Amino acid sequence: MAATMTNVEEIRNRVILGEFGVRNVHSTDFPGNYPGYDDSWDMQKFQKNFRIDVVHLDESSMEFDMVGIDPAIANAFRRILLAEVPTMAIEKVFIYNNTSIVQDEVLAHRLGLIPIRADPRLFEYRNMAEDSAEEECSEIDTIQLQLKIKCSRNPRASKDSSDPCELYLNHMVYSRHIKWVPIGNQADVFADSSIGPVHDDILIAQLRPGQELDIIMHCVKGIGKDHAKFSPVATASYRLLPEITLLEPVQGEKAERLKRCFSQGVIELEDVNGKKVAKVVDSRLDTCSREVLRHDDLKNVVKLGRVRDHFIFTVESTGILHPDVLVTEAIKVLMAKCQRFVNELDSTDIE
Repeated sequence: MAATMTNVEEIRNRVILGEFGVRNVHSTDFPGNYPGYDDSWDMQKFQKNFRIDVVHLDESSMEFDMVGIDPAIANAFRRILLAEVPTMAIEKVFIYNNTSIVQDEVLAHRLGLIPIRADPRLFEYRNMAEDSAEEECSEIDTIQLQLKIKCSRNPRASKDSSDPCELYLNHMVYSRHIKWVPIGNQADVFADSSIGPVHDDILIAQLRPGQELDIIMHCVKGIGKDHAKFSPVATASYRLLPEITLLEPVQGEKAERLKRCFSQGVIELEDVNGKKVAKVVDSRLDTCSREVLRHDDLKNVVKLGRVRDHFIFTVESTGILHPDVLVTEAIKVLMAKCQRFVNELDSTDIE
């Protein structure tokens, strides 16, 4: 009976990586599925088991562990990060003059994908059903940017030079040439903000003498579900925590081969009575390549698995907002969705 209970615990809590397949990939811990287990929802039990541990945080990326949660909720959180946290992005491009070789449509698309540093929480959604004429933008829902540049010959260039950087002036159009044009009282409200492109070295176009660009751009608030340019993250992904168990001591040459089968830092060798013995140091670093299963003398001494409810999240921001702010905003969106669902259930209009 003890072996059976142990097997049940493995099925419930671990994903097993085998030589020819992956087992226990589906959640089975729902009420009534296992005799002797109470899998009904319990708020106190959830609060006791659930936790978030921040592993790494800097200005552009964040790695954290989300433990004790169902995969459906973890995936919903990931999708919200990708598609439902709002940002500001270029929506309307008014091209007054474009004599470069880049077509207007391509240029407009290229401009739209440039991340714009502006806090979307300080703006309202624009009513796109209204007439979107240039003069009807508002300071509460629109940021106006301008790109005006003209290429000319460098009079100080050497006659023998063939380098465009020396021959021409303003022949490379970068995102740093995009300037913010305040609307209404924006100059006072955002006096401490540096509104503009996140990165100043994004190449937009190349010009030659006589060619110029004169463009006005309108940035509005939107979400990635409408267009990818509004997505606040370069990537948002998760993986299950790897678990590596040695079923028996591995020594000598086998230990060295075992170490080479895993990512660097996962397996280390320690000296025990003059012999090199393999030891699992940090299974978190493993990529779950299952390389060890190719060795007939090693595949039966190690057990590969993943913890079902331990998610390692990696969030990389585009630079518009810090990754910790994005995570906080995603949680707010998820809470609002849950509240809206509860309100619908409580609504008296439901028959």
